[in-house]
Amino acid sequence: MIVDNSGSRLVDTTWPRESSRANVSILHPGHNVGFGSAVNLAAREAPADFVAVLNDDATAESTWLQELAATLDAHPRAGSAASQVRFHGVTPAMLDSAAMLIAADGTSKQRGHGAPPAQFPDAEEALLASGSAAIYRSAMLAETGGFDDDFFLYCEDTDLGLRARWAGWTCRYVPTAVVYHRYSHSAGRASRLKAYFVERNRLLLILKTFPGLRLVKALFATPIRYLHHLLAMRRGQGAAAQFQKDGESAWTLVACVLRAHVSALSMLPRAWRQRRQIRRNAKLSSTEFQSALDRFSISLRQVAEL
Repeated sequence: MIVDNSGSRLVDTTWPRESSRANVSILHPGHNVGFGSAVNLAAREAPADFVAVLNDDATAESTWLQELAATLDAHPRAGSAASQVRFHGVTPAMLDSAAMLIAADGTSKQRGHGAPPAQFPDAEEALLASGSAAIYRSAMLAETGGFDDDFFLYCEDTDLGLRARWAGWTCRYVPTAVVYHRYSHSAGRASRLKAYFVERNRLLLILKTFPGLRLVKALFATPIRYLHHLLAMRRGQGAAAQFQKDGESAWTLVACVLRAHVSALSMLPRAWRQRRQIRRNAKLSSTEFQSALDRFSISLRQVAEL
């Protein structure tokens, strides 16, 4: 199953004709419905035990899918599995992600970003998988409702991973499932689009998934992260500095963040209803959920410097 999310029926002209003989079907939503919605569409139209996702700017090794599927087979309560994602074309090899971490304000970042793969050699539990290259158990997607269609772009993998945690599902990191990724090839490492959606969706996911006290702490942690971004920008580090290097001003970044807050506020009623539904169906206590966040945490300063 291929979802052509370009809105231009591009796949019809680029996919080999042999695809029809290989029992591959192509879905055209008609316009770009967003990453999460496209995955949800494929999961509904092509039901299977597992749903694998791979960005169009990523290339997987031949055993990638086999390694991920075998991991879910071996761990029945694992709702997802994360790949070892390496930067494409970088020598010596360097990691994009070995699963994901989360900061006090709800910002998620790649575990091991910029480190050599040898630092993360063990198959083990992770907080959640990067949606650039992962596999999801269909039973988990059905129980949690899958990706949130409202997110459109960015953080939808974090939101799903945290909702899955509340529902009692775990995630596994699979170092033998190797993928090569052209990092932020589609939207850019630091663009207005990315700044807006990352910030808006971060606010939505903490409203939906963070326990009460943790939510309050996240709101207080947010300006601290902003300060770290400012300091990192002055040192020429991190996404904020890259934003400036790409010709955008710091004030443009501020405007993107403010617009994100206004948009998140308009979506608050629905996010609050989702929060209540998540907690009604939760299989973990707040203490257990917070313990998972603590075990897979990243500092606000590290977030700003990546």
